[in-house]
Amino acid sequence: MNKHIIDGVEVEISSGNVFADLGLPDAEKLQIKSGLTAEIIKAIRERGLTQAEAAKRMGLTQPKVSALLSGEFSNFSERKLMDCLNRLGYDIEIRVHKTPETVGHLMLTYD
Repeated sequence: MNKHIIDGVEVEISSGNVFADLGLPDAEKLQIKSGLTAEIIKAIRERGLTQAEAAKRMGLTQPKVSALLSGEFSNFSERKLMDCLNRLGYDIEIRVHKTPETVGHLMLTYD
């Protein structure tokens, strides 16, 4: 992160990944899972689904939907979160391309 002085106050500019900023391991994966969870929450709310309806549609139990709606995604794999979005009417595209860097990155983009 970069530190800057703004109006006499030292601030740190985010890298764009709060998990990396906090120094957490697997920050890119956490950001992906967080983004997928946010989309699931958005889809459930936009469709006006109850937790029970959402659970049935996504193939989960109601307590697991409740956990997702609370932002708890640690017990879900990226694949399971993507499956939930598919079941809520989302298409998911995975794009792979070369990078000039020695190690690539995971990214989640939205239309």
